[in-house]
Amino acid sequence: MKAVHFGAGNIGRGFIGLLLSQAGYEVTFVDVNEAFVSQLKERGEYPVTLASDGQETVIVKNVTALSSVTQGEEVAAAIAEADLVTTAVGVSILKHIAGVLADGISRRVAVSSAPLHVIACENAIGGSAQLKELVYAKLDEAARAKADASVAFPNAAVDRIVPLQQHEDILKVVVEPFYEWVVDSSQMIPGYTPVEGVHYVDNLEPYIERKLFTVNTGHCSAAYLGFLRGYETIQQAMADEALTAQVREVLEETGAVLIQKHGFDQAEHSKYIDKILERFRNPALTDEVSRVGRSPLRKLSPNDRLVSPALQAYDRGLSYAALTRSMAGALLFNVSDDPEAVELQAAIAELGAEAALAKYTGIAADHPVHKSAMEQYAKLK
Repeated sequence: MKAVHFGAGNIGRGFIGLLLSQAGYEVTFVDVNEAFVSQLKERGEYPVTLASDGQETVIVKNVTALSSVTQGEEVAAAIAEADLVTTAVGVSILKHIAGVLADGISRRVAVSSAPLHVIACENAIGGSAQLKELVYAKLDEAARAKADASVAFPNAAVDRIVPLQQHEDILKVVVEPFYEWVVDSSQMIPGYTPVEGVHYVDNLEPYIERKLFTVNTGHCSAAYLGFLRGYETIQQAMADEALTAQVREVLEETGAVLIQKHGFDQAEHSKYIDKILERFRNPALTDEVSRVGRSPLRKLSPNDRLVSPALQAYDRGLSYAALTRSMAGALLFNVSDDPEAVELQAAIAELGAEAALAKYTGIAADHPVHKSAMEQYAKLK
């Protein structure tokens, strides 16, 4: 079985590539980083170390790589022959890979009706659906009609903490032991071959929102609150009991939304929150506050991890004050090497915090959630 995976970064190598290789796939990574590409091509394997007491290392085999910069033709040919295509590049990069994906799919459907699944493993709701829209915009009518019959873009939710890291071996990656990869089976082509280690569900939305509103909301909350207290890593921040209590308050608010909306069991969800907080504290990981808090504009966008659960809590008559505290923390995330943080600070300086918050969250200044965020901003400032 052959898989093409876009993105040879830490998540690509330490999560998706690892699982696909262990499930029996030959994995071709596609990346812009020529150093990664040449090393993967030359060696055909790389090490993944688990951030646990045992520090177990797995050697990932049956891998190679292609450059998305200089080998577009070969990438399209690989897609034409693949059983599975996956991505871990970041949602904003999907538009840049849509062209070569469309080229590969066009070649494939012209000569074969063999099924192909394309799964975007990104931190977003409906990542694969977004990718499909971008790819279909580049297909002609005949190719679209054929792709409708044999190419599927099932949405997925992925979860594994992989911090920024540097090693002497550029291919080595350290990951936490926990992982979750959930795929919407209702969007798969009937008769599909399941990938070992992937959890297939008929309705993905509860799992995507549970992950986004617990792991991602909690992680960025720890980062923004930790930044304001001068901590450099998430582990330092989570050693602060008062800060951890504030992160738990956030997750209790998002949990109330998830339980009411999706019917999760309250006791089970409480255990899930405990597990997430434990993962943030993992002493074998060193995760920088600046990495986790990065891109505050994306994190403050209407459908993302802070604004969406806060508005849903408001609509359901539930508490949202801890969530708006995290939104206020994002407004105060002043990191000079983060372009979005720089843009946000410039907008606050020019427009004022109230107008900047309305601009990026889409929440009107007279909305109770906006007012709550501004109250929290005044307290934190």
